[in-house]
Amino acid sequence: MDGCKDILGIWIGEHESAKFWLNVLNDLKNRGVQSVYVFCVDGLTGFREAISSVYPKAQIQRCIIHQIRSSTKFVSYKDIKKLMADLKTVYQAINEEEALNNLMKFKETWGKTYPSCVKSWEENWDILSTFFAYPAEVRRIIYTTNIIEGLNRQFRSITKTKPSFTNDDSLRKMLYLASKKIVEHWTARCRNWDQVLNQLDIMFSEQKVG
Repeated sequence: MDGCKDILGIWIGEHESAKFWLNVLNDLKNRGVQSVYVFCVDGLTGFREAISSVYPKAQIQRCIIHQIRSSTKFVSYKDIKKLMADLKTVYQAINEEEALNNLMKFKETWGKTYPSCVKSWEENWDILSTFFAYPAEVRRIIYTTNIIEGLNRQFRSITKTKPSFTNDDSLRKMLYLASKKIVEHWTARCRNWDQVLNQLDIMFSEQKVG
């Protein structure tokens, strides 16, 4: 509630499946996370299904950065600059109506050349467009998973110096100790936090846990 980032847990698993994410979310709920307003996720298998099962009222926003990467990975180098410029009009639109209109224009221009790219945006639109319902201050927080990506980079820089771990617990302990040091540096509040909090308070008043 003070507007600072935090780490709620560290989980280790061989596969990122619906069952794995279900265990993670149930663990959070059992520890007291009774309600979540918005999840920002990438395209991990089973995550969306697990969220809907444990937190059915939560909104889901798919990371725009991950979506761009996955949908444009087969775009030719000669087309990528122009395609990205057209795509930017979609995810940087003022509102969802404008975004949908621009998506239709994007489809008209690139649908025949790169049908899989257009299809990816159309099929995932329900979770790509969530952030359009929010003001700019909130959009900046929920449109990308860059925060967790940055954390994972820090974890990798620590674990790469150790060639192997005897078991999952030894890895978990190292990551836990690392996370304690990382969080110590997360002292800055989210930009315009008071305004963000007031917006969320109004938008999710019915979901308050009392």
